[in-house]
Formats: sequence, C-alpha cells, structure tokens
Amino acid sequence: VQFVESGGGSVQPGGSLRLSCAASGPASGSYGIQWFRQAPGKEAAGVACIDSDTGETVYADFTKGRFTISREGFRGTTALQMNSLEPEDTAVYFCAASNFYVTMCPRGRVILARYDYRGPGTQVTVSS
Repeated sequence: VQFVESGGGSVQPGGSLRLSCAASGPASGSYGIQWFRQAPGKEAAGVACIDSDTGETVYADFTKGRFTISREGFRGTTALQMNSLEPEDTAVYFCAASNFYVTMCPRGRVILARYDYRGPGTQVTVSS
C-alpha cells in the first residue's frame, strides 16, 4: 500500500486548506485511513480517521470541529478539510494505514508504531 499526500501550503491564521491522500496498491481501499501530523521536535499525533467499512469518523480533540475527513471516489482518495487554521496547526501532515486496526479507527491516543504504511507527508504552515 502506498500513499501520496498533497494540498499543503502556507496560509494565514483563520485560513483553510484541503489535503488529499491518494492510496494505491493491493487492498488499499480496504484500510481505514488515519491522518497524522508531526511538528518539528514533537511526536506524531493522530488528527482524524475514517473507518473504511462504516464511514465512521474519529477526530482529535484539538481539531475542535474545524477539520473534516472524508472519502472521495471509490475509496482511492481521502481528504482532510481544515478550516480556521491556527499557527499551532503548523506541521507535516501524512496519512497512514494499519494491519493492526485494518478498517477501524482507534479511540484515544493514536500510536504511529501500529501503522504499517504511510506517505511522505505534505507541509502545512500557518503564520501571519
């Protein structure tokens, strides 16, 4: 399974970005997709996840209703719409899939080590 993210960039506080995660490879459409973000010097943190079977979504508390994860097309692409961006949202954002969770989304702390496939990420910078 391979992922390629796109859509990052530089925006002012309060702005919006829409990230895309394109998946390819055997059974790539069968996995739940988890978005992570990693800021310099910090651990990767789970941002949002979508269950590939039920479509259920799970969000980190810090998204505070500002972010929306969705599937596009026939499960080939997963989008992350980010509104009301804050400087604290500055990070590299990447998507990932897990043989441990498979289709499902974890609750609580999301552990990157449980994810087997990930993309290189796309940089999001929020500054004035």
